[in-house]
Amino acid sequence: MTQATSTLAPACGIRSMTGQGRAAGKTDIGTVTVELRTVNNRGFKCSVRTPDSLSGSEALIESVVREHLHRGSINLSINLEHQQGQTPVQINDTVLAGYIRQCKSAMEQSGVDADANVSLDVAALMNLPGVQTGARPKGDDAEKVFQQARRVVIAALENLIEMREQEGAHMAETLLGDCETIAAHVRAIETLAPQAAESYRVRLEAKVQRVLAQYDAEVNPVDLLREVQVYADKADVSEEITRLDSHLKLFQAVLRGESPDGDKQSGRDEPVGRKLDFIIQEMFRETNTIGSKSAHAEVSAIVVEIKCAIERMRELVQNLE
Repeated sequence: MTQATSTLAPACGIRSMTGQGRAAGKTDIGTVTVELRTVNNRGFKCSVRTPDSLSGSEALIESVVREHLHRGSINLSINLEHQQGQTPVQINDTVLAGYIRQCKSAMEQSGVDADANVSLDVAALMNLPGVQTGARPKGDDAEKVFQQARRVVIAALENLIEMREQEGAHMAETLLGDCETIAAHVRAIETLAPQAAESYRVRLEAKVQRVLAQYDAEVNPVDLLREVQVYADKADVSEEITRLDSHLKLFQAVLRGESPDGDKQSGRDEPVGRKLDFIIQEMFRETNTIGSKSAHAEVSAIVVEIKCAIERMRELVQNLE
């Protein structure tokens, strides 16, 4: 049995949105068992199921969950095993006796002989409104029971968060590996990109020379160089490379819990999934621009590899809180 604790440390690190948590603890009305299951969700969605003893506390329990979980679809179930001698349902003797009197009065008024062998179905009477009531504590007792159950909920949340952080750590490691892969590809593009203008100059000069040879004409080399320069300006991807490098550094900093200048962020408890998803969108935009600007075959092939890596990262990031 997991022991319930009263406090929960602030969330930190990278968390997955999927996980399970369970805890159990004793209360004044019996043993409470809490089970939590979470899956991916763009926002926060919490479904709470409680026994009659805690009926009406769903909103309070959800507020406890909101203090520690930011995203995901959460299913929380609370089960109660009553102490020996206690029953989950109480019979209201006054209401039951009233139903019996009414039944006997109706029999007399209808002319049924009181000595006739007519019996009342007690099981049927038990299902009438007001006969059975949940064993709900009242007043200060209800608040005390809720606080006891709250500690069990927090213990289950601790177990859930531990599992989500373990899975998140593995996902963060994979994402950092993809970042290194993309960075290596960007360095390759940085080397190959200047060759595009020279390759264009060679192709253009060869075509021009073939055409001029047919008409026995000449072209001013300055005009040829001017055309090459115009192409070089259009095909220049240095700005895109700089921005992509910046996005990569920011992405890695967020994963490591650092500020962009490399300092550790202390006490971070905010979810990072949305921020990482936005950074990935910017990375894809810059990569797409590089691919559309450059006509270099090797650069185009590298751009495809970068897009594949970014797509892998996008799928993982969508699973992060």
